Amino acid sequence: MSTFSKQFLSGSVNGKAIKVAAISTIGTTIHTAVSGTSNIDEIWLYAVNSSGADVSLTIEFGEATAPDGNIYVTIPAYSGLKLIVPGLLLQNSLVVTAFASVANVICVHGYVNRITVS
Repeated sequence: MSTFSKQFLSGSVNGKAIKVAAISTIGTTIHTAVSGTSNIDEIWLYAVNSSGADVSLTIEFGEATAPDGNIYVTIPAYSGLKLIVPGLLLQNSLVVTAFASVANVICVHGYVNRITVS
C-alpha cells in the first residue's frame, strides 16, 4: 500500500512563495524531486503575476532541454494562483526550474504529495 505525505517545495523557505528571478534557462529552482525511483513526487504549482502586463513563464520540468521538459504558460496581469503544473509526477532527483519574460514579478506557490510505494 502506498502512503502520501504533503511536502513543501524544496525551493521554498517554510512554504513561502518562490520568486522567479531568472529570465532565461536554467531557471530559478522550484523543486528537486525525491531521490531514487522507488518513491514519487506529485507536483502541484500555481503562479501569481504582480505586474500590470502579461508575463510568459517557462517551467523546465525535469530538464532544461526544449521542448522535452518545457511547459509554457502566459500568466495574465495582476492574476493570482493560476494552476501551472497539475500534479505531474517526478522522481530520481530531477529538478523543476522556472524562468519568466520579466524578472521578479512571478511568484510560484505549490506543494508536493510525496508518494511512498511499499
